[in-house]
Amino acid sequence: MPEDLFSSADAPEEVTRPLAVRMRPTTLDDVVGQRHILTEGSPLRRLASPASRGSLTAPSSIILFGPPGVGKTTIATIVAHQSGRIFEELSAVTSGVKDVRDVLRRAHENLVTQGRETVLFIDEVHRFSKSQQDALLPSVENRDVTFIGATTENPSFSVISPLLSRSVVVKLEPLEPDDLKTLITRALHDKRGLADEIKATDAAIDEIIRMAGGDARKTLTILEAAAGALTGDKHRRKGARRPTITPDVISQIMDTATVRYDKNGDDHYDVASAFIKSMRGSDVDAALHYLARMLRAGEDPRFIARRIMIASAEEVGMAAPQILQTTVAAAQAVAMIGMPEARIILSEAVIAVATAPKSNASYNAINAALADVDAGLIGQVPLHLRNAPTKLMKQWGNHEGYQYAHDAPGAVATQQYMPDELVGREYYHPNDRGYEHEIGPRLDRIRRILHGDDEQRPERTGEAG
Repeated sequence: MPEDLFSSADAPEEVTRPLAVRMRPTTLDDVVGQRHILTEGSPLRRLASPASRGSLTAPSSIILFGPPGVGKTTIATIVAHQSGRIFEELSAVTSGVKDVRDVLRRAHENLVTQGRETVLFIDEVHRFSKSQQDALLPSVENRDVTFIGATTENPSFSVISPLLSRSVVVKLEPLEPDDLKTLITRALHDKRGLADEIKATDAAIDEIIRMAGGDARKTLTILEAAAGALTGDKHRRKGARRPTITPDVISQIMDTATVRYDKNGDDHYDVASAFIKSMRGSDVDAALHYLARMLRAGEDPRFIARRIMIASAEEVGMAAPQILQTTVAAAQAVAMIGMPEARIILSEAVIAVATAPKSNASYNAINAALADVDAGLIGQVPLHLRNAPTKLMKQWGNHEGYQYAHDAPGAVATQQYMPDELVGREYYHPNDRGYEHEIGPRLDRIRRILHGDDEQRPERTGEAG
């Protein structure tokens, strides 16, 4: 971050900077939000203290992880300047290994010749390749630089293990509505901001906060755009009343709130997870909310349709087996029709899954069967079930004694189907919800007949899967 970002707002060139830049805080005490990481004694507070220079107890590497617009760059800049360290900034989008090595060389020279430490801030560090991240390791290890990286992607997957193990990972959260309101109020009155030349109604402020989605930069960008829409010549006439930002002004400059959703990042998995869990939990309204978020963010509707099909089998199963047919038909229709009409089909499928009776008995059944197979509980197929297309196979006893089920009463014959080692094993346990309420008693009768204890086996009244 250039040094002049901390210069006076009275400088002529300063008033041309974006509002979000002009309002950037200059001390950690001025930072709005993120209180959980800025407490006394926290790694960032310790690093920002001038006393931390030369201290072996100060963090040598920090990774700031959080969504856009929550203060990662601002905090890194403040830490460097407040501590008295030299500040160097690189963007992983435009910088290569040579740029990294040039900064590290300068940092080493400044440390040796002047005794001054350097903070190297790398924005979007997740975009650095492995070789670029590797180039940082010796200098971080030797404390030639204090490295601060910023990333919107989970560092567990986007930062190499050696660098991650040498870093303190600090997670930043989206700003709360009260924090954003503080930012707006400050920008309306501060001489660096709008200097009381513009007013905003409470309803307009609430609308900006809703649109911003916890993003401080977006909050101030919307406010600045709204102010710009009101500062025409008619408002500059002598004696004219101060322009007022209203919800109508906000709606004129913002068509749709941008949904925070990275299709390759944590947001993708978090929203998809919440979507599935809402269908599982029968909260149809929450499920539709997450569906809307994915659609507005541009998620592939075919991905959504696949998740709904899986949910119909895993969460509903035999409690309402027709739901799988509904979701398969929906997926086919989505593929043929596409957006925007596909939203209606996806909505119908989501409602069908969310409101259906639930059973994971089918899911548990196949998992239990696979666990036995994986454990080596396989055994030989009983002879009477084996194929016997040749005379030799018949001599071996294949197929001998097999009872054709349709010849038995109810099409269920007393007969062993399991390998000897697994006789008596039961994988499927239907619950008492939906269609499985009917399956349970029927299955009990079938199992009694199969095992030849039709009179002795007690009848099941239904149990949870």
